[in-house]
Amino acid sequence: MAEKRLQGTRVLMVIAPEEFRDEELLTPQSILSEAGARVDVASTRAGVATGMLGATVTPNLLLADVKAQDYQAVIVVGGMGSPEYLWQEPKLHAIIQELHKNGRVIAAICLSGAVLANAGVLAGKKATVYSTPESEQALADGKAEFVDQPVVQDGKVITANGPEAAQHFGETIVQELSKVKV
Repeated sequence: MAEKRLQGTRVLMVIAPEEFRDEELLTPQSILSEAGARVDVASTRAGVATGMLGATVTPNLLLADVKAQDYQAVIVVGGMGSPEYLWQEPKLHAIIQELHKNGRVIAAICLSGAVLANAGVLAGKKATVYSTPESEQALADGKAEFVDQPVVQDGKVITANGPEAAQHFGETIVQELSKVKV
């Protein structure tokens, strides 16, 4: 039986309602759940969300209903839907800012590293992102130091550059959350 070292830990994963990257949700979600964390999935609208590779997920929360104080971590999932639905989402920015202010784990993968930059929590931090001119510009505008590596951790901020990094990303989040007393 797997060790449930994250028993009692609540993690929020946020996905775009369309074109989230399947494995960037499913792989970390599975790793966190196996470690004992309770993982909630939120999106900007109700109903079935569709992944770029065909996965369908029904988020159990609307982003508008999320209470940031209920979570030890927030993870923003990437994919082609991220720029349209998540990059400039005020409620998501507020959740990220509150968790960051309270010393919680803030994580994003793929194009969603730009969400953290746009929320203002990457200033002076090392971070990575799926590299496009727009995503790298968002990091620069957010005063982050872009690092071209699969997974980058700077304190309690964890970023990853794409689907190939999903396993390492999930494991890094579990490792950081394991340091926190719930």
